[in-house]
Amino acid sequence: MLQKLRDKTSGWIVTVILGLLMIPFLFVIDNSYLGGVGAQNVAKVSAPPTWWRSAPSWWPASLLWEHHEISANDFRTRFEQARMQARTQQGEDFDPRKFESTETKLEVLDQMIDEQVMRLSGEQAGLVISDAAVRETIASIPAFLDKDGKFDGNQYRTLLAAGNPPRTPAQFEAQVRENLQTAILPSALQGSGFVTAADADRLMKLLGETRDVELAALPPEEAAEPAEVTDAQIKQWYDSHTKDFRQPETVSLEYVEINAANLPAATPADDATLRKRYADEKARFSTPETRLASHILIAADANDAAAVKAAEQKATALAAQAKAPGADFAALAKANSDDTGSKQGGGDLGWVERDVMVKPFEDALFAMKAGEISGPVKTQYGYHVLQLREVKGGQERPFDEVRDQLAAEQLKADTEGKFSQLSGRLVDEVYKNPSSLTAAAETVKLPVQTIGPFTRETASGIAANPAVLRAAFSEVLTQDGTVSDPIEIAPNHTVMIRVTEHSPEQALPLDKARDQVIAAVRADRTRQASEKVADAVLAKLKAGQTLQAVAAEDKLQVSPLPGLPRTQPVPTPEINRAIFAAAHPAEGKPTYGKVEVQGRYLIFAVNKVTPANLEEVPAEQKQQFKQQLEQIDGLSAGQDFVKAARKRFKIQTEEANL
Repeated sequence: MLQKLRDKTSGWIVTVILGLLMIPFLFVIDNSYLGGVGAQNVAKVSAPPTWWRSAPSWWPASLLWEHHEISANDFRTRFEQARMQARTQQGEDFDPRKFESTETKLEVLDQMIDEQVMRLSGEQAGLVISDAAVRETIASIPAFLDKDGKFDGNQYRTLLAAGNPPRTPAQFEAQVRENLQTAILPSALQGSGFVTAADADRLMKLLGETRDVELAALPPEEAAEPAEVTDAQIKQWYDSHTKDFRQPETVSLEYVEINAANLPAATPADDATLRKRYADEKARFSTPETRLASHILIAADANDAAAVKAAEQKATALAAQAKAPGADFAALAKANSDDTGSKQGGGDLGWVERDVMVKPFEDALFAMKAGEISGPVKTQYGYHVLQLREVKGGQERPFDEVRDQLAAEQLKADTEGKFSQLSGRLVDEVYKNPSSLTAAAETVKLPVQTIGPFTRETASGIAANPAVLRAAFSEVLTQDGTVSDPIEIAPNHTVMIRVTEHSPEQALPLDKARDQVIAAVRADRTRQASEKVADAVLAKLKAGQTLQAVAAEDKLQVSPLPGLPRTQPVPTPEINRAIFAAAHPAEGKPTYGKVEVQGRYLIFAVNKVTPANLEEVPAEQKQQFKQQLEQIDGLSAGQDFVKAARKRFKIQTEEANL
C-alpha cells in the first residue's frame, strides 16, 4: 500500500497541487516570518545585509535582512520605569491618566527604537565588546564596590541573586555587553565634539555681553481711550475671538473625610502589651553583630571532581600555613586567592553582617572567635579559608530603657488601627451602594460635606489637593457619578468623594461674556493707542532728537539700566530679548526700539554694547566652557547619527501591542 501511495503522489502535477495548497498556509504563519512585527512584539528595526546594501525588503528577500525586535514585555518594563521616574520627579502633580496617553507610550517606544538602531549600527560596523570592557564596566558600578571603593565579588553575586528578577553573573554580563553595544557609537560621537578656541571665545564674548540701556515708559493717559464700546463692536469682537471666551469645566462634590487627628485618642497600652511588643521586636533594640573578616578563595568547577579535590587540598594547606605562628594571612591571600575583588586587599571583606554571605560561609564565620582562622569552608564558589579579625555589636537594650518609646509607638499603632478600621468600614459600606455616600456616612457616623461648584483654577479647601482635584475631574467620577476610592491627603488622612454636579467646558454665551469682551476691546484699544504713541516717539528719535529731549516734551519716564546682562531675564524676559535683538549702536548714535509688555509699549535706547572681557576670565573657566560646547556639539552629532541611521533602516511598529 505504501508503494502505491508513493506512486500516486509522484510527478509534476502533484508537486504543483501541493504548492498551491501551501499558499493559504503562508497567511496564518506568524507575521514576523514574512517581514512584519511579531505577534508579541511592539516594534522591529531591520537593515539589509552588509554584503547586499540594496537588498529588497519584500519577502522572501527580507529573510536576508538583519532584525532586532522589541517585545511587549520589554516595552512594559521600560514604560513602568518611566512611570516611576515621572512620579518621583512630579510628586503630587503626577497624573497617571495623562501618563497613560498614547503620546507618552510612543515617546518611550521611540527611545527603545533608537537604542536598537544604535545596536544594529554597531553590529553592522563590526564593533565587538571585549570581555575586558564588560569586566571594567561591572567593576565600576557603585553598588558592587566595598567601603574602600574596590569591587566586591561576593557583594556582586549576592546583589544579582537578590534582584528582581534574580540573575546569574553570566546573564548580567550579557546584559552589560548588549548595553555597551547599544551605547558605543553614540558615546563615541558624543566624545568627538570639537569647538575651536576662537569659536568658544566668540560665544563667550557674546554671552557675557552687557548693554547700557535707557527705558522710557509712556504715561498711561497718553494711551487712554474713553469711548464707549457699542453692542456691534462687542458682537464683532466676540464672534472673532470665540476661543477666548470659554466657560471652564466645573464640578460640585460631596465628600466624607477621615482624619486620625480628629478621632478619639486610643487608650495607652498596659505593661503586658508593651512587653509582648518588646519580645516580638527585640532585634530592633539590639546592635547587629558584625564581624571583620578576611578570606582566601580557591575556586573550582563543581562539575570537575579532580579540580574540586585539588582546590580542597590547596585550601587545607593554606589554612595550615595561615595558622602557623607568625603567618601573614594578607600575604597568603594576595598570592593565592581567586577572589579578584578582595585579593589585592589581602582578602579583606570588611565588616560582615548576617544574611549577606552564602549560608556555609556565614555559618562558619559566625561560629568563630576573634583571632581564629578556619577552613577550608566549601561553598558554590569553591573553598574558603577564613580569618576573623574582630567582633563588635550584639548588645541589647533592656525593656525599662525603651518602655516610653514602645508606649508611644503602641499608642500611634492603636490610633492608626482605629483609623484603618473606620476607613475600612466606610469603604465596605460604599461598595454596597457606590452611587451614594449618605448611607455609608450614616453607618460610620461621619458627616457628608459638600463643596463647589469650582474649576481646576478656583478649587479651594480639600478640593485644592492635587490628588482630589485629579479625581474630581476624572472621566470615571464625572460620568458615572460613583464614589471614589479613598484618596490620601496625608498619612492617616483620607477622603472619599462623589461628583454631584458636572458642567463640561463650553463656549461662554455672549450675555455672560459681555464684561470680558468689553474689557478685551478696551485692552486692545489701549494697546493700539500705546503703539501709536510709541511709533510717534520713535519717529522723533530717528529724526535726530535725543531721548532726553523727547522725554521732556512727551512726559516720558526714563529709567537708565547700565550694564544690562544678556543671560539674565531682566527687567523682564520680553524686554531683555528685544534689547539684545537690536542692532549695535553706531558711534555716538543710540539704537532705538519698542517692546510690548502687558498691553503697553516701552521705548528703549541701546547706548553702548560691551562684550565680555576674556582677559578677566580664568583659564580654567574658559576651558570648562569650551568643554561644555564640545559636549553639546558631540551630543548633536550623536542625535544626527541616530536620525540618519533611522532613515537607512526599516522601522515597523505595532501600536495595538503597546
